[in-house]
Amino acid sequence: MIEIWNRAQPLQGFIGGAMIGAACTLMLLLLGRIAGISGLLARACQLTRPPTLDLLAIAFIFGLPLGAFIIDLIIKPVEVIYPNNNLILVLAGLLVGFGARLGSGCTSGHGVCGVSRLSPRSLFATGIFMLSGIVTVAFMHKFGIAS
Repeated sequence: MIEIWNRAQPLQGFIGGAMIGAACTLMLLLLGRIAGISGLLARACQLTRPPTLDLLAIAFIFGLPLGAFIIDLIIKPVEVIYPNNNLILVLAGLLVGFGARLGSGCTSGHGVCGVSRLSPRSLFATGIFMLSGIVTVAFMHKFGIAS
């Protein structure tokens, strides 16, 4: 547990969180749109009905990895640790995608945008996200899947 605290970067987390909050606020105030990633991805891939070309959604989706790449070049590489089992990664990705569609939004849409607007549906969904994450981490630690 102490090792985790030694790698913690609270200032960077605070700055990143403030930037995410500012971007979501600006998108809502200036454009009247929610910055939920699953919704933006669905619009960028034209999975919505009726399918329309949404350049803002496309720019937002391409900007996410581009921004991470730029920060990686400017500062230092971010250490990312994934499970060494590709089946687990694929299954996890499918479950997250299914959950985002089932819950009418993902953690960014509900947790960042919905909670800040005091949306009852988003408050409930975020509580479920948190509970699921806590149970998953406890399960993974119990069975030695994660350190």
